[in-house]
Amino acid sequence: MVPDISTGGRTYGLLAYLYGPGRRDEHTDPHIVAAWMPELAPDPGRDPNATLKQLTDRLDLPVLALPKNRRPARHVWHCPVRTAPGDRHLTDAEWAEVARRIVHATGIAEKGDDKACRWIAVRHADDHIHIVATLKREDGRSPRRHQDGIRAQAECRRIEKEWGLQILNEGDGTAAQRPTSAERAKAERTGRTEPPRETLREHVRQALAGAVDEDEFFRHLVEAGLRVEKRLAPSGDVLGYKVALPGDRNRDGEPIWFPGSRLAPDLSLPRIRQRLATGSLEDELASASDPAIRTARPASARRDATHVAEQAVTVVAGDDEAAGAAQLIGVGELLDAVTQTAPASTRRELAEAARAFERATRSHIRAEHADHRALRSAARGIVRAGNALGKGEDGGATAMLLSTMVLVAMAAIRWHSARGHAQQAAAARRAAQHLRAAYQTAAAKPMKAMREQGRRLPASVRDRYADTVEAALPGRADRVRREPGWNALTATLAQAEQAGHDPEALLQQAIGWSELETAGSVTDVLVWRLRRNGKLPATADLPRTGVHLRTPEPEPRSPKPQTEEPAIHNDTGSSRRSNPRR
Repeated sequence: MVPDISTGGRTYGLLAYLYGPGRRDEHTDPHIVAAWMPELAPDPGRDPNATLKQLTDRLDLPVLALPKNRRPARHVWHCPVRTAPGDRHLTDAEWAEVARRIVHATGIAEKGDDKACRWIAVRHADDHIHIVATLKREDGRSPRRHQDGIRAQAECRRIEKEWGLQILNEGDGTAAQRPTSAERAKAERTGRTEPPRETLREHVRQALAGAVDEDEFFRHLVEAGLRVEKRLAPSGDVLGYKVALPGDRNRDGEPIWFPGSRLAPDLSLPRIRQRLATGSLEDELASASDPAIRTARPASARRDATHVAEQAVTVVAGDDEAAGAAQLIGVGELLDAVTQTAPASTRRELAEAARAFERATRSHIRAEHADHRALRSAARGIVRAGNALGKGEDGGATAMLLSTMVLVAMAAIRWHSARGHAQQAAAARRAAQHLRAAYQTAAAKPMKAMREQGRRLPASVRDRYADTVEAALPGRADRVRREPGWNALTATLAQAEQAGHDPEALLQQAIGWSELETAGSVTDVLVWRLRRNGKLPATADLPRTGVHLRTPEPEPRSPKPQTEEPAIHNDTGSSRRSNPRR
């Protein structure tokens, strides 16, 4: 059950919408299910003699009774309350009880208070009601509604438990402010795919990813096409900032501004400065001027980021809460950087992953920002290297990084779950789902090529690598050999040996770097770790000559999976099985 509180200034306009047909004729049988005093609340939905004007005047009476200078500019309190998809439909009597409990819990109209605010609850659909109140009590005072959103959420959790409805995750006050109903309605009316608040939040986060200092952050905002206005002290120091989308204006034709703190708690200027101050400015500027960094290829930057992301998995799994919280913030910035430079084939899924993981970066645990310096540096490297192609070395390196990012998201799920952060854990879980989808797309071509190479290896060579895997993973080799990525793993071990590595030692290093229990495909994880640690190409462009690439022999010990799709990570660590080819 989800309440969504907002305020406005026009009672009649809101009632006209609630009693109207809706934007797509979705409103059916609008009527009042509860009110402050039912006998005083005319219902235009059920009483043919009642009008919207009469209902508006009754609700607004305590406000209009005050002198104009004491009337609040935004005197309308609006709280839609919706059941979760799949919940049973509540009766009118049940919705009336929900409304009475919500206005009591939020301080709008506590039980037994005959001087409380006037309110009504309108139902025009099976799954939700709209509670409308005016924010002046009968005695002319304002209601005590401090943290009314949190209190409404808490009451909804109690109702869910008592009535057997789906129990949704509790909030902790760290979430970004959601778009209001008016913002969503305006976005739909103007043809936008989302409210400006959400678009601006994404742009600001991406502008922060890869920024060396405050000036570069503001420059990125301008380059993204946003309107930017700084709040200056008399001394000229910047105290804050606000942003607006071009063309997004109010009724008076003025830009609709959003301060950073209204986009998300961690996007206020003081919080941004904390993040930017994680290292020496001189060192960062020196790095920015390094020609090698400026000309780094996207594939190289992604390889470096993969190493840093693997370290993040280890830190998040540790006992240092402050360091873990900092790593998650840095991972969010890294994901923002990957998203804005991703190939078109994966950009949409990565954008959804970044948006979901944004919620997982915030909790009440104080982060030690210096602990995510490496992740911020990796994000800067990715942004400066520019857009990656979805093929060749860029495509392989992208798959390499995304394979590790799935493990990072899994670590974030466990970290938040262990601390009771239900919303953050759910957000990390959604991010992991989108990351898996992006990985599957990115890995399709390089993994297919590597599997083809593995199948061309002589049976004796493949058997030798099977023994190597058995020695490195006792008791798990059979499972690994049944995974779709087995042939890609043998091809990678062959290439490592050709490059002068000891396959067994390199494999032990890859296994020992971090746990493999949460990997849906052990072979996929090992392939990318071996290629990064062994400095092997992320693609399968091996020469067709050499001892390991002669004409294939019969393959009695090396089963080939039926499926050719790249395996992806999952929560359970299960793998797909297939029958060997005879």
